[in-house]
Amino acid sequence: MARAFITGVAGLVLTPEERAFLRDSEPWGFILFKRNVDTPAQVRDLVAALRETVGRADAPVLIDQEGGRVQRLGPPHWPKYPPGAALARIYERDKAEGLKVAKLGARLIAHDLSELGITVDCLPLADVPVSDSDPIIGDRAYGTTPQQVAIVAQAVTDGLMDGGVLPVLKHIPGHGRATADSHLALPVVDVDAKTLESSDFAAFRPLAKLPLGMTAHVVFSAIDPVAPATTSVKMVHEVIRGFIGFDGLLMSDDVSMNALSGTLAERSQAAIAAGCDVVLHCNGKLDEMRQVAGETPQLAGEAKRRADAALGARRKPAALDVAAARGELAALMTGV
Repeated sequence: MARAFITGVAGLVLTPEERAFLRDSEPWGFILFKRNVDTPAQVRDLVAALRETVGRADAPVLIDQEGGRVQRLGPPHWPKYPPGAALARIYERDKAEGLKVAKLGARLIAHDLSELGITVDCLPLADVPVSDSDPIIGDRAYGTTPQQVAIVAQAVTDGLMDGGVLPVLKHIPGHGRATADSHLALPVVDVDAKTLESSDFAAFRPLAKLPLGMTAHVVFSAIDPVAPATTSVKMVHEVIRGFIGFDGLLMSDDVSMNALSGTLAERSQAAIAAGCDVVLHCNGKLDEMRQVAGETPQLAGEAKRRADAALGARRKPAALDVAAARGELAALMTGV
């Protein structure tokens, strides 16, 4: 039975030690980074090897393929895609055209991923940045109002789903107001709950039916002054499951990020105890992977229900004239 974590691996091919670990620990899924990417054939082989090790043909394989500065697949084998801010500019000029670009770009990303056997994209973002926030979100965002962010995010979601790729809603309940990069430090947001509900959290509510979501390593002091959302029982149950109404599979953001404190084992325990269904660990360091695996349970109960529902939401890709779609996207992006 699958265990409640998603793991990265170190390189372009699996080592014997990694194969043995994956067979024994049986992670629910995998995530790829640039260190795992060379050519299309190599990525396809790695994806197949990951699934073979756990004996599940439907084991999810994730990647961060947003466009802009967060894009693990790129030239010369894969095209560049625009950042969220470019979609926002088009939407602000012409709403229908903006939504068309958002959906078409995501549909083409899904095509690229499907060709490799990758079935999950860590997209869309529903983070709403503010003027004095850390630039880690910045031009990745789809706008500066929760209404616009949610609408564009839904178009991106539709494009991914049409292409047979599952979306991951991130970073719940919002990273846009954070004044630090959670890869490096723990951000603390000191804003009252009513403001958060009408801005940061509000962008996620229309997207609550998405099958997968990822937490934010951010402290919201008005609600829980100590623990970031990832490890906060109050944030997960009252805000993410409650106010936002998200009922999909909830994964932590990467537990190896410096925003979290304690050992990898303690971080994993805390995320599961708070209500995350699955722990995400990304850096491919085998000693850390073992710590995470040792503290995550087998998927069972509500977590398994959500995991099964998420995989069941994936659809067969709709027909697409790829060359025509790429030409249309290029034309729509002219001058942006």
